[in-house]
Amino acid sequence: MLKEYEIKKYIIIAVIAVISGLIVLHFSSILQAGSKMIQAVSSLLIGVVIAYILNILMVQVEKVYFPKTRNKTIHKSRRAVCLLISLLILVAASALIIYVVVPELIASFKLMSDEIPPLAEKFRQWIIFHSDEIPSLQQALQTLEIDWQETTKKAFAFISAGTESFINYLLSLITGLVGFIVQLVIGFIFAMYILFNKEKLQRQFTVLMESLISAEKCQKTMYVLRTAHQSFTKFIGGQFLEAVILGTLCAIGMMILRLPYAIMTGTVIGVSALIPVIGAYLGAAIGAFMIATVNPMQTVIFLVFIVILQQIEGNLIYPRVVGSSIGLPGIWVFAAVAAGGGIWGIPGIILGVPVAATFYKIIGDYIKKKRGN
Repeated sequence: MLKEYEIKKYIIIAVIAVISGLIVLHFSSILQAGSKMIQAVSSLLIGVVIAYILNILMVQVEKVYFPKTRNKTIHKSRRAVCLLISLLILVAASALIIYVVVPELIASFKLMSDEIPPLAEKFRQWIIFHSDEIPSLQQALQTLEIDWQETTKKAFAFISAGTESFINYLLSLITGLVGFIVQLVIGFIFAMYILFNKEKLQRQFTVLMESLISAEKCQKTMYVLRTAHQSFTKFIGGQFLEAVILGTLCAIGMMILRLPYAIMTGTVIGVSALIPVIGAYLGAAIGAFMIATVNPMQTVIFLVFIVILQQIEGNLIYPRVVGSSIGLPGIWVFAAVAAGGGIWGIPGIILGVPVAATFYKIIGDYIKKKRGN
């Protein structure tokens, strides 16, 4: 006869098999239900994200705002004052982005769009001049005339033909924007509640975990959450600081070398540096293109400068600001960026590094524990 624990094992296996079969059969319905649930709590999820990011800044403010005070008034108002200071810093940073960074980015992409047609024409003429050895190619290129003004008119006519669909799209876009603003406001209010009561919420969450699972599993779960929190906090703060430093150094260096579009290129490189590994290279490519429209020889100087700056950033800035705190080797950073980008695009590229750092730390601690270190 089967023992009791064997019967339980087979029952568990049967239940898992049935649940797995139901999931496979109704996978699309489960996805739709999950999507609706996420939409229903999207405002709260936005609030959690706002609270998490704002908390990183607020913790730093609390470290310098009378951390050891015994004054009751200051102690009671400490959280509110630190939160207000954090909000002011965030608003100031957002205003700086809106009034400085965004116009520079728009101007850089406008410059690229304006310069591409003339460069394409110059490239065509260069090919014609150097295609004497291939007469058929030269004749084909000479007969190839691109009227950019006529092309623009045709494009405008094509857009005008779809005016009705464009208006419908615009209305849906406005509706979605209004809905997002409403969700953002609700999320912001929820974030304020979380930040004012984060210690209480943390205690409640701990009590809930201890009530649902065993003490050992609760301890392991809290360890995983702490590790993830440390990885994400250090990565987010470090990545933003590293982007600001890199963009500023790039702009200052270009000014010293008297290269064109210094502020614009520094802004582009600073923003693109928020994307780990490949971001700064993308920004450098855009900067090189913009400089090439003015003076191709200065592009060489710019590229040499960027290579030197990347060496300084990779060996001095990044390890001190981000790398050492994350503790993730370069090969795994690249793997995390590639995997994250393939799964979820740009957000996946950004979030892939702290997620990989979390797993790397947990696995490393597990191996050390097994080996008795």
